[in-house]
Amino acid sequence: MTPTPIQAIGAALFAIAILHTFSVGFFARLAEKHPAHAGLWQLFAEVEFVFGFWAGILLLFIAFAAIGTDAGAFHAVTHYLDERNYTEPLFVLAIMIVAASKPVLLFASGIARQTSRLLPAPPPVAFYFTVLAVVPLLSSFITEPAAMALAALILKDAYYRKGMSSRLMYATLGVLFVNISIGGTLTNFAAPPVLMVAATWEWSTWFMLSNIGWRSAIAVLFNAAVVSLIFHKELARFELPGHSERNEIPAAVTALHLILLFLIVLFSHYPRVFLGVLLLFMAFAHAYPRFQERLILREGLMVSCFLGGLVTLGGQQSWWLQPLLSQMDASTVYYGATALTAITDNAALTYLGSLVQDLSDEFKYALVTGAVTGGGLTVIANAPNPAGLTILQGYFKGGAVNPAGLLANALPPTLAAILVFRLF
Repeated sequence: MTPTPIQAIGAALFAIAILHTFSVGFFARLAEKHPAHAGLWQLFAEVEFVFGFWAGILLLFIAFAAIGTDAGAFHAVTHYLDERNYTEPLFVLAIMIVAASKPVLLFASGIARQTSRLLPAPPPVAFYFTVLAVVPLLSSFITEPAAMALAALILKDAYYRKGMSSRLMYATLGVLFVNISIGGTLTNFAAPPVLMVAATWEWSTWFMLSNIGWRSAIAVLFNAAVVSLIFHKELARFELPGHSERNEIPAAVTALHLILLFLIVLFSHYPRVFLGVLLLFMAFAHAYPRFQERLILREGLMVSCFLGGLVTLGGQQSWWLQPLLSQMDASTVYYGATALTAITDNAALTYLGSLVQDLSDEFKYALVTGAVTGGGLTVIANAPNPAGLTILQGYFKGGAVNPAGLLANALPPTLAAILVFRLF
């Protein structure tokens, strides 16, 4: 397929944006060397800003190409934006802010703590395993963005802020990203790549659980167990945070927060509703600040910027992605989807696959499982990844996660997922 000039420019900008994400360390060093412009360079060192910036450049090209036409530059840009679906970026913004509130975090942490007490391991090791295993599986019910925010915040308070080794920080991040990506497949509404095809292919929650979900659970538990075993000596030296704070939050306040979180999930396809719920939450948080810590507004906005940019740039990628997928057989598409997910959002990948007619059931299974398998390899591979990165990256050297380090540490749990999906 021959691309139009705008499609070619969009593909080029998409490639540049990917290269930019691998160069954030360079911009962070520029910020240190040139303090007069440190704010600007630090902004370019933010992975979440990258795709939003290059999406803006794409819009400038669209506007420039429409100058002198009947439509005009303004209409061309607004028409292009109207054709994109920005529900997911807005949803992630809302779910992150509410899920990261103090009452919800204490509630989730309490569940993880109680579950960990049932395990025959030192408390810090058992708690670590539980966060990397149980919370990703809960993502099938509270959605992946909420689970990512919860797991990252719990890990931050219990381990990252207490001086983890660099090896353990990267290994934890790799397993967290992979487990969240595959852990949301027990239902048909929680994982973005599944959500994109569930209605078109008539995949019910029972279908997901009986065909994909149980395999995902095996891989999640295995990955969490392996990383816990490898680093059990270092983990055993940590002291878990106290939970006396739980008594500070009245049960009614916790219940209200959980209800608001549930409403956001329930109306995840209706921005006017879930943004209204978010405003209701903000009003309550403002009225009763003693029940809150700092709300992660900046982090949520940055992640939303990232996803919005990805949606904007992704609108120009179908000309090469769809033909590429349609030429693959079921086995090839699994590994192809796993690899392609590393350079494009897995939800966009499955959506483009759903546009191909007369696919076999084996092809559909391979496409979705391949897309979720590769969802932890890079920051852009799965929509919730930027949320976890934003929360944890400040504890890494230079305040940034090395993409190569993430890739290297996400490969082993990814290979484990491949074995489960292909052999079981």
